Formats: sequence, structure tokens, C-alpha cells
Amino acid sequence: MKSKGIITTLLIVLVLGGLIYFKISSSKDQAKTLGPPKQGPGYVTTYIVKSTQLDNTIQSAGTLLANEEVEVRPEIAGKITKIYFKEGTPVTKGELLVKIYDGDLQAQLQKLKYTEKLTAESEARQKKLLAINGVSQQDYDVILNTLNTTRADIELLSTQISKTEIRAPFNGIIGLKSVSEGSYVSPSTSIASIQEIDPLKIDFSIPEKYMLTVKKGDPIHFTVSGSSKIFEGAIYAIEPKIDMNTRTVLLRAICPNKTKEILPGAFAQVELVMQKINNALLVPTESVIPQLKNLKVFLYKSGKAQPCIVQTGIRNDSAIQITSGLNVGDTLITTGIMALKPGAPVKIYNTK
Repeated sequence: MKSKGIITTLLIVLVLGGLIYFKISSSKDQAKTLGPPKQGPGYVTTYIVKSTQLDNTIQSAGTLLANEEVEVRPEIAGKITKIYFKEGTPVTKGELLVKIYDGDLQAQLQKLKYTEKLTAESEARQKKLLAINGVSQQDYDVILNTLNTTRADIELLSTQISKTEIRAPFNGIIGLKSVSEGSYVSPSTSIASIQEIDPLKIDFSIPEKYMLTVKKGDPIHFTVSGSSKIFEGAIYAIEPKIDMNTRTVLLRAICPNKTKEILPGAFAQVELVMQKINNALLVPTESVIPQLKNLKVFLYKSGKAQPCIVQTGIRNDSAIQITSGLNVGDTLITTGIMALKPGAPVKIYNTK
């Protein structure tokens, strides 16, 4: 009986001990889940100030443009007799693209050449006679003028005939044609377009306050819709005036496009790197408190919150540069700062 009582007592003690342990463990887990208590001395999150590289960048929307672009149009009216190009293919400078009927002009040219031949023979005879005073100087001058006029007419007609041949003005890719063989065209008719897409130009604007900090050769990075690739380019021209409506300056950059994976007309999200700061002090934006005349932060020192006046520089979406007031290694309070008072005791809940 006595041994049974001892065993029963031991079982009761073990059960009670298990219940107490379970309650303590549950309380700890609940404390971890709920975080620090909301009452009593303030719990804060802190950030250790450290130096990092800061890129001062400007984001801007841009448009891709062909390096060279032209609408192929005839210089004279006429009927197309032959189209030599294939749509969407590369063409080279001087390549014959379209031929316009020139039969009537060729006939006129042949007539003038016959006239030139006869006039040239007559001029040669007159020149020999002039040498022996067989004709007057005036008679020779008349035939010489006739010969020169005929040759000028031949040159003019040859120029008109050359206008019946439409050739590529530069290397590029020709687009879709809008005419067919046999079509009658005039100088207002668009036949096709030619684009030089390697390299490409990029037009974008920046606020006027950055005008003096941008120069030719500055690098840019940009992305286009439908691609995750980051492309690179460089500024090569700056518009020498400020747009009065938007107060921006237009910049033009150029980038290689050997793979031809980007096309003119595409929208580009441009990033322009203004400068790189190697030892910048960046802190979370929410840790800086704006005041009437200055900005301040709270530092954690010996268990208390100590205010500190700071000066700021560049900011981005989540951080701001501190140019004076803080040092590397300072412990900056980032949460609960609006309720803090100088010298108030605080406890660190989490440190980043």
C-alpha cells in the first residue's frame, strides 16, 4: 500500500511538471509570435550605420529611334517598270530599288546625241577654216555655241533619266512596299521606308536642374518592354535649350544593336548615372524626422535615445544619404521615433 502511494505521488508530480513546462513553452512561443510587449519601456528597431557605394541616377522615359531613316519617294512622276528589292531585307547604299519608265527620255537623249555628233563635225570644219580665214569669227562662235548648248541639253536629260532610278541612300533595312510594278507614282507617293537600326538613337529628357551636370559621353542603361536585358549606351548630343512647357532638357544617346533585337519606336526606361559616391552613408528614410529648420535622427547610446541633427543628400525609394551628423558604426533608431524624447530609455528589439 505504501509503495502504491509513492508511485501515485510520483505520477502526480510528473503530470504537474509536464503541465508547467508546457505552459512555460507556450508562453515563450506566444511571446515570439506577438513580439515585444506594448506597454512599459519602449522597444525599438535599430540600424547600424555603414558606408556603401551610392549611384546618383535619374530615371526617365525614352523612345528608340533609327540612326538613319528615310521614306523612299520618286523625284519625278511616271509608271514603275521594275521593283528590285524584297521587303524586310537589307539594302546597301547606291543599290537600285525601283525603276520608272524612261523610254521617252531615252529617245530624246538619242536624238540629242545625233545632233551633238553632227554639230561637233561642223564645229571642227569651221575651226580649220577659221585658222586660214575661210570663215569669220562670228560664224565659228555661232556653231560653237550650238554645240555647247546641245551638250548641256544632253547633260540635263541624263540627269532626268537618272531620276527614274531610285537607289538606296544608305545601308539599312527596307520595309514593306506600298506600290506594285505598273503603278503610277508621283513625288508625293511613298514607296517604302529604309531604317538603319545599328546603331540606334534614344531620345529622353531630364529636369533642367541637372543640365550642368550632364555631358557628352555619359553612360546610360535602359530596358525595353518584353525583354529583361539591360542595354547600354552613351549620350552624344544635348539640345541647347530648355523646354518651356516641361522645364526639361532633351538628350540623345546612341547604343549598338548588332543583334537587331530592339527596334525603332520602342518605349525605353532610361537610367542615367550622374555620379558615383564610394563612401556614402545611407539610412532608412523613415528614421529621419523633418523639423521646422532642420532634420534629426535618434541614436541608441547606453540604453537611451539621443537626438542628433543631420544633413541629407541624395534619396531613393527606401534610403536617404546622410552628408553630416552621423559616423560609421552609429546605432540608429528606426522605429517608434515619433514617440521618443531625448534621454528616454529604450530596448532594442531587432537590429539590421
